[in-house]
Amino acid sequence: MTELRAGVIFDLDGTLVDSNYLHTVAWWRALQHAGFAHPMNAIHRLIGMGSDQLLPRLIGRQDAEIASARDDEYAKMIGDVLAFPGAEELLGAVREVGLQVVLATSSSPDDFAQMIELVGGTDALDAHTTIDDVTRSKPDGEIFLKAMEIGRLDASRSIAVGDSRWDIEAADAAGLACIGVETGGTSRDELLRAGAVHVYRDVHQLREHLTVSPIGALTRSTAGPRT
Repeated sequence: MTELRAGVIFDLDGTLVDSNYLHTVAWWRALQHAGFAHPMNAIHRLIGMGSDQLLPRLIGRQDAEIASARDDEYAKMIGDVLAFPGAEELLGAVREVGLQVVLATSSSPDDFAQMIELVGGTDALDAHTTIDDVTRSKPDGEIFLKAMEIGRLDASRSIAVGDSRWDIEAADAAGLACIGVETGGTSRDELLRAGAVHVYRDVHQLREHLTVSPIGALTRSTAGPRT
């Protein structure tokens, strides 16, 4: 039986790369074209969910045409996505202290392939998920459970990092604590109310305070070398 390992599971959009507001615009345009006049602030609050969760909350049902239109709109803008300062360095630092680095995203494989290059490529990771690995997106816990399965992680010796209440709720559903970052557009207070164990301004600040962060505490409580 393979021994489970300790690690950090990262969200991608809004956490490592600055894409949440582009996702908001893409959904807004797709909904506008379909005749739905939802303001951007209402859409933004749901970013982090996949279409399986977001559309029922906004229009009361699934709609494959709107979801496809959103994909088309986002594809026009994905080239504008940038990594947050310190994102690549944080992933490297986590590996250096002996923890596995796993990415939990429900992005499409194509979107993932493009965005992961912004933070060091797949060589910066030990494992990752995409939309092909799950049937339900956040705040359902499936994506974190799948990330732990693929990365062979022990929930009691692992932690998540995300930017939205949906990340925190999904992590909790999977039995994980979650660190919050404010870069997705959700405030520190709301992230703490959702259950974040600690909130940082961004991943650069988390990198600067890594040794005294919950990740540092995890490292101190984890015996043995990285395998």
